[in-house]
Amino acid sequence: MMVLVDTSVWSLALRRKQSDLSPREQALKSALQELVVDGRAQIVGPVRQELLSGIRAEGTFRRVRDALRAFDEPHLRVQDYEEAARMSNICRARGIAGSGMDFLICAVAHLRNWEVFTTDRDFVRYNKVLPLRLY
Repeated sequence: MMVLVDTSVWSLALRRKQSDLSPREQALKSALQELVVDGRAQIVGPVRQELLSGIRAEGTFRRVRDALRAFDEPHLRVQDYEEAARMSNICRARGIAGSGMDFLICAVAHLRNWEVFTTDRDFVRYNKVLPLRLY
C-alpha cells in the first residue's frame, strides 16, 4: 500500500540533523527510509511547497529540493479538492478544526486508498470522524 507522507515526517528526515533527532524521531526517519526503498512513499505538491518554504540557506534549499525531485506526484484532480472540502465540513460540524492542507492530504489518501504518515496529532482527531488510514 502507498503511503502519503506529510510535511512533518519529510522535515525531520530532510531538514534536521541526525544528531538532533530523538530516538523516536530516528525511528520515524528509518520508517520513511524503508518506505522510500520499497517505493511506497508518496508526496503531493502542496506538501513539497510547504517543506521547501522557510529554508533560509540556498544550499539546504537545493539539497532538499533535489532529494524531493526523485518523487513523482499524483495528479491532483477536482475530486480531491471537493473531497477535501467535504471532509472539512464533516469535521467542522463535529467541532474539529483543521487546515485546508490537512484536509487535502486526507482526501488524496482516502480517494486512493493510501495511508497517511504524519507526526501531526491533528490527524488522530480527524481519524475519529473521517475514514483515514494512519501509518
